[in-house]
Amino acid sequence: MIDFQQPLVMLLIIPIIAAGFYYLKKGAKKSLVISRIIVLSLLIAALASPYTVVTSETVDDTPDLIIISDETNSMKLFENETATELYEALTEKTSTSIVKLTGESTALGDAIVQYSTGDNQIVLVTDGNSNTGEDIESALDYAQEMGTTVYYVQPEITSNDLSVKIEGDKDVVIDTENQFEVVVTQTTEQQTSFSYELYKDDILIRSAKKTFTGRETKITVPQVEFSKLGTHTLNIIIYPSGSDVDPINNEFYKAIYVIPKPEIRTVGLDADSPLGYVLYNLYDVSSSGELKNIDDKKAIVIDNTDESDFSDEDVEQLKDYLNDGRGIVVVGGDGSYNFGDYLDSSFEEILPVRSEPTDWTGGRNVVLLIDTSSSMLDYRIEDDLISNAISFITDDDVRDSYAGVITFSGSGFDITDGLLYLGTQANIDFIVNKLTNDLSFSSTESDLNEGLAVADEWLDEQEGELEIVIISDGAIGYAYDETLDIANSLHKKGISFYFLQIDTNDPSQPFQYDDDGNYYAETLMQEVEGTHLLLEEGEIADISLGESTSDPSSNGTQADDLSLVEINTRHFITKNIDVDGSITGYNDVTPKAGADRLVITSTGKPVLTTWRYGLGRVAAITTDNGYGNDKMWATQLYSGNNSKLIAATVNWAISNPREETGAVVVAEDSWYGSSVDIELTMYEEGVPTLKFNDEEVELSLVGNDIYEATIYPAYIGIHDLSGYPLAINYAIEYRDVGLNEKLPSLIKSYGGEVFTVNKARSGLFEEAQSNAVKEVNESVSQKIYFLLIALIIFLAEVIIRRIKEIREMKQLEKEITHEA
Repeated sequence: MIDFQQPLVMLLIIPIIAAGFYYLKKGAKKSLVISRIIVLSLLIAALASPYTVVTSETVDDTPDLIIISDETNSMKLFENETATELYEALTEKTSTSIVKLTGESTALGDAIVQYSTGDNQIVLVTDGNSNTGEDIESALDYAQEMGTTVYYVQPEITSNDLSVKIEGDKDVVIDTENQFEVVVTQTTEQQTSFSYELYKDDILIRSAKKTFTGRETKITVPQVEFSKLGTHTLNIIIYPSGSDVDPINNEFYKAIYVIPKPEIRTVGLDADSPLGYVLYNLYDVSSSGELKNIDDKKAIVIDNTDESDFSDEDVEQLKDYLNDGRGIVVVGGDGSYNFGDYLDSSFEEILPVRSEPTDWTGGRNVVLLIDTSSSMLDYRIEDDLISNAISFITDDDVRDSYAGVITFSGSGFDITDGLLYLGTQANIDFIVNKLTNDLSFSSTESDLNEGLAVADEWLDEQEGELEIVIISDGAIGYAYDETLDIANSLHKKGISFYFLQIDTNDPSQPFQYDDDGNYYAETLMQEVEGTHLLLEEGEIADISLGESTSDPSSNGTQADDLSLVEINTRHFITKNIDVDGSITGYNDVTPKAGADRLVITSTGKPVLTTWRYGLGRVAAITTDNGYGNDKMWATQLYSGNNSKLIAATVNWAISNPREETGAVVVAEDSWYGSSVDIELTMYEEGVPTLKFNDEEVELSLVGNDIYEATIYPAYIGIHDLSGYPLAINYAIEYRDVGLNEKLPSLIKSYGGEVFTVNKARSGLFEEAQSNAVKEVNESVSQKIYFLLIALIIFLAEVIIRRIKEIREMKQLEKEITHEA
């Protein structure tokens, strides 16, 4: 594209054209006027200084390096002076500077963003534990967009350290059993012993000694009850028997706020049923056959109730109740759902399921391998790659399958944390979001073998149909022999292959063709009896994966043994619960679009399905209450650890268990040296007053009766916020000890490399040189071409006119001679 340095000069063409039209009207010769207009216009264009921008690549033999040295307090566990010694070694070879991060928090992401300028490269010397500021992955993505390569030098660990924390709910219900987990972490994997003491309100409730060898161990503390409303505390102290650099992170406080049992309304509940036993123990239950006075109820539980029991007015009241942000749990049985005429009723509108049989198409495990090497960007086919991946994940053919995504370039990188169940919309949305926003394309080659190695780990212990779908441009010849070896190994395990090759239409593309001129991808699929599809630009593949395992049950609702399967472990309800056991019957329903299946039977029938209706929450438990004379479908669902699933479901429907009276304060426990954000909601008229350790806190109104404030606690321990407890623990820098095991994969996935200290001294500079390729934009003048064209046109016009004059003169001479 041609631009002009002096574009305003081009305006002079206007009077030239106007003058040309004037002479044409005066009868001037048309061809002469037009040629003069063109010549003069070209001369004016030359005066405007036309130019084009040419991009060229230059290699910088002395790249600019910035070492970001993490010297925060957690780095006391590592070899000292690593960054300084590396700085001295690199300074002798190239321009190098060093930036030091200090203090009791690590803003590693912020530092990467700050120093990514595009004309430099960054070297991280850190444990990789960034605990404040910009997320590391987002920072690496920004650096890659800027053109800054980030390397990671892993410092050598010299000492061990242990840290402890307590995980669990802060707001708990009075006189109910609660479970907490004590998490102890150490720097490296080695055999370590420690003893511990756990206190509840300064009273010792548990002590023991424990030995472990991994990086982390968990101690489950079940059946913790609080019989008094208000502030309580849990306090854990560990006593390591071996090396422990800093004792500050050996003690942890957890603030507990005990609240009254939430009020719920039940409809149709049999108080003697296992469901009734769970509800009456955990909540303040009022039973009624009518939906009156429900505005102050936190949730409604409807048990085995026919659709005819709800009038149109009742249904509208339930919809209003949900739109106020409340929750409803509907439990099945032989008088509800498909047995209660729910299908196509107004009551069914609020439910996450339709009361008609569901089709089971599960039994499949699929790994999606996506090529994120540099050629995706070079040939601008990344959009085709992402579109095909999303099309596959959202296709009905893989509904009820388990699927996950691995990217491959220099290494295989898990972006979905393993296989996820695609029968729940939340998991589909999660994967689609990862594909849309989190794919990062590197500058390395397509090492498909690295991606297959990760896929092998995923599928090693899986059963059913096992399939791998590869989406790439097919340039896999870089490590073809290694790829073929692992692909053959996977094929022998019964794994099927599909290769979607996006055609770059470039016969000269490296690593795409073998010595015989065949596609490496096609040859690979022939070796493993897979399917190879060559896709043109913009084409979406139609993959037929074949028949999946069918549902062994037909239309029955009762069977001898239907094992319960937890298929969405990311949901609030299921994230901390291991469901075990089976049921003998169910209501045959089909989840609606947008609903989340959380628990199903081994034959794929939904047991627990949720969704949001307006501002409210609705859960469908499509088996019975565990009680009955001849039919007792779900007794195991309400016993033992499984009963927590029912409590978690009702708690999810409740959402906020706190009483909506007076001033309600919410504040998360925090770390020493960190600020604490407070939210206060007023449910009564008046101006609220909030005191922090008896000192008044300034509040800011941010919404309708909602106030916010920020405080800075000055010491470790339990603090008071007008009766609401706040725990402040050791500085966050001491929480994560040792190396961040996820950082090396992140670094590689964004085009960087990982080095040990010794390898960095010998090879980092050469690696930086190989990546120091810069694109330089240069302006190239096009003035000479305009002048040449003008000259050619002018000379051509003069020559043609002269030839015509000569011909006319010769013709005239002939006529004169003839007359003579």
